[in-house]
This record gives sequence, structure tokens and C-alpha cells, in this order.
Amino acid sequence: MSREEFGRRVFLSGVAASTVGLVALTAGQSFDALASLNLFAPRVKGEGPQGLPVNRTAAQAGVTTSAADPGWRLEVRGLGATRAYDRDALAALPQTESVLPIACVEGWSTTARWRGVRLRDLLAEVGASRTATIRLESLQARGAYRTTTMPAHYAWDPLTLVALEVNGEPLNLDHGHPARIIAPGRPGVLQTKWLARIEELPA
Repeated sequence: MSREEFGRRVFLSGVAASTVGLVALTAGQSFDALASLNLFAPRVKGEGPQGLPVNRTAAQAGVTTSAADPGWRLEVRGLGATRAYDRDALAALPQTESVLPIACVEGWSTTARWRGVRLRDLLAEVGASRTATIRLESLQARGAYRTTTMPAHYAWDPLTLVALEVNGEPLNLDHGHPARIIAPGRPGVLQTKWLARIEELPA
């Protein structure tokens, strides 16, 4: 083996070892068995309000007052009808429980038991089309994800909820109280917290 070939192999082995080590030292944010090795990851599995990590707190989003306001209403708009619900009205509707993960763009993921109203039930109340894109709006006044859109196949999925509870408790303010979206297969940044409006978009 030439000196150049030997050097290349040593270099590649070093890169591989470093990669494995970094994965091991950050995977604790997603896997219980590796939690003790979680030295560099930004979140720790099981830590945070209600045992779930938080990327953006209510204070950082500037919603501590508006999200706790007793006068909060969730507005649901179809092209032909609009309904508004306070939290008690949402809680009085049929509730569904979904066990779903949150997968964050930072690399961590965790699974929780969510309970709330099926989004498709609220959309049906305002006559929304089953093929329409849905826009979700947060109480946040600014930020890249203050509004997001949801394709119809997510919006009408029976597991997609306007969640009011997580792991058997009312949502903590940092997890989206008074209501948030939780849907299967969507990145965490698109699981809109502190919901203010749900709206059917024109085709």
C-alpha cells in the first residue's frame, strides 16, 4: 500500500469515527437509551414542559398574553361559512386521541399522546372542500411560521387534531395552549401552535 493510499484510509477512518461519535452524542435527544450521551444536542428527550422539548417558547413567540386571554377564539373559515369556538366549546365537541411524534428540523423527535378535535370535523362544519388547501394562522405577530399551509390529505386525515391536551394534561402555554395542530408526518415547525385561525383557501 502506498503512503498516499494509507493516508487516505486513515483520513476516511477518522471521518467515519467522528461521524459515529457525533451521532451518538446527539441521538440522546431522540432515544432514551442514549440520553446520558446527549452532550451536544440542543434538546434532551423527556425534558421540557410536560416531558416534551420546546424549540420556541410562548415568551419568545410574544404570545404569553394573547394565548392566555379568556376571550380567545379559534376562527374556522370555509368559503361559505365561518365559525368561532372558545376553548370550552372545542372541549365540548367529540374528542379524539392520537399518538403522534413531533420531528424537529433540529434533529430531535419525540412521541406524545395528543387529544382534541379532529380538524376534518371543524372543516366539515364550515363546508370546506375535501380537496382544498388549508391555511393555519398562529397568534404570533411575526416569524417564519406564523402562518402555514396544509394540503388536503393532511387536513382530512382522521389523526390530524386541533389538540387541547398532551399526555393527559391541558396543553402547557409553551406547547401551544389554548390549541395547536398536530398531524402525522409533518415537521414540527408546521405543527402550528397558539392557533388563531383555520381557513379554506380558494382553489
